[in-house]
Amino acid sequence: MSDCKRQKKVLSLRLKVPPSIAQFSNVLDRNTAAETFKLLNNYRPETKAEKKERLTKEAAAIAEGKKREDVSEKPFVVKYGLNHVVSLIENKKPKLVLIANDVDPIELVVYLPGLCRKMGVPYAIVKGKARLGTLIHQKTSTVAALVDVKPEDEPTLAKLVSTINPQFIDVYDNNKRHWGGGVLGSKHNERFAKKAKAAAREAAANKE
Repeated sequence: MSDCKRQKKVLSLRLKVPPSIAQFSNVLDRNTAAETFKLLNNYRPETKAEKKERLTKEAAAIAEGKKREDVSEKPFVVKYGLNHVVSLIENKKPKLVLIANDVDPIELVVYLPGLCRKMGVPYAIVKGKARLGTLIHQKTSTVAALVDVKPEDEPTLAKLVSTINPQFIDVYDNNKRHWGGGVLGSKHNERFAKKAKAAAREAAANKE
């Protein structure tokens, strides 16, 4: 970890953090996150090579007088791009939205949990924009959304959402009242402990 990142981490712990930002320290638990990414990995967007192959097949089918649907199924893929996902949320289309916890500046996504709550769209804050990026063949991604899934995956998605909601959308209003940060350093705690012990010894001596 670089000195700059280390200093930033220390400051984030020491300073009082507004609820809107503090909520990003609460990330989806490891097991549920693993299951969620396992599902979304099945809906990664096409690579350039895959897209080229699909378009070639569709063009050949149309040339033969067939319909595009005869050779290509309706694509179910993860949606990404901040503006695109925001538009989807505003239209209440996503069945699940994942937001990275380490977006910098955080102002880019700080309003997304509130927007999801307002629109009734399930969401989760997950650890690592780099991990989100793996879902869309990119180095990083601030946000990802799942709009549609195949019928056979609907029970899995429903189970995930029922696990995720109590950690995020169901407690959003309560979390709005909780500030973060304000964690004191080890040196401060040591000094406080010494003072407490000295005060205890003095009180004991006065009783004798």
